[in-house]
Amino acid sequence: MPGIRTLLFVILGLLAVVFFTRWAAQVRSSRGGDEGTIRPSWVETAIGFVTNFFDTLGIGSFAPTTAVFKLRRVVPDERIPGTLHVGHTPPVIVQAFIFIAIVQVGVGTLASLIGASVLGAWLGAGAVARWPRRRIQLGMGIALLLAATSFVMSIYGLFPAGGVALSLEGGSFVFAMAGMFVLGALMTLGIGLYAPCMIMVSLLGMNPTVAFPIMMGASAFLMPVASVRFLAARRYSLGPAVGLAVGGLPAVLIAAFIVRSLPLNAMRWLVVVVVLYSAIVMLRSAYVEGTVRGGGAPAAAR
Repeated sequence: MPGIRTLLFVILGLLAVVFFTRWAAQVRSSRGGDEGTIRPSWVETAIGFVTNFFDTLGIGSFAPTTAVFKLRRVVPDERIPGTLHVGHTPPVIVQAFIFIAIVQVGVGTLASLIGASVLGAWLGAGAVARWPRRRIQLGMGIALLLAATSFVMSIYGLFPAGGVALSLEGGSFVFAMAGMFVLGALMTLGIGLYAPCMIMVSLLGMNPTVAFPIMMGASAFLMPVASVRFLAARRYSLGPAVGLAVGGLPAVLIAAFIVRSLPLNAMRWLVVVVVLYSAIVMLRSAYVEGTVRGGGAPAAAR
């Protein structure tokens, strides 16, 4: 049904225009404000290039970016979810155009699952944008632990083998809709869609390859929607977000059209180590902040 695919491209293009218009207007009106300077450092741009390069090849960008942001103290913890969404939105939109165009999938199923994820993200971003710092630290710490678990499962081939279906019907379709709604909401906390989406479509008997257009498409549609809420709340850091976008756009094109595939297990192990360490640091920060507020922090923590 090329008509639905074309409609998806049109809507995605309109979302991109709305996102860039809102972001540009805010940048013009708030230079030097709470969001910080517009000029990214070379480190922030490099983070955008590396994470989006491997995201295009199937590793995911949210967990590695969160880990590096935390380890290098690039972004305050409470601003990490918003920075991830705003900065990674442009590269993910490009990924979605590429994968929706080249990977065969039932477009009715694709459009429905994207819609469910967008609704979940809209509601989730509204909540996360108002959360206090400690709750975000706890949420991201748990999200990083889940991401590390999914990486280990991927390394050892523990994901379901999947089937050959390109679309869903009946109870499987309803289950997938509910699953994408939840994943869209959780993504606003930094839990990437790729691994859980791959598991879900495989369990439902779909060809695991269709996880790419579903995941990329869902991310590309939900991230501008969630980003608008983070922009409205001014809960992101401008320079790092620009770095993610500027570094990420060429990385997507290089990975998709030049490199195409790599042996990724060694990289996944590196990501597991970094993400696990970052999860521990994030949860420790939440613990220390909680004990300080409660007046019971140990001397070293104070």
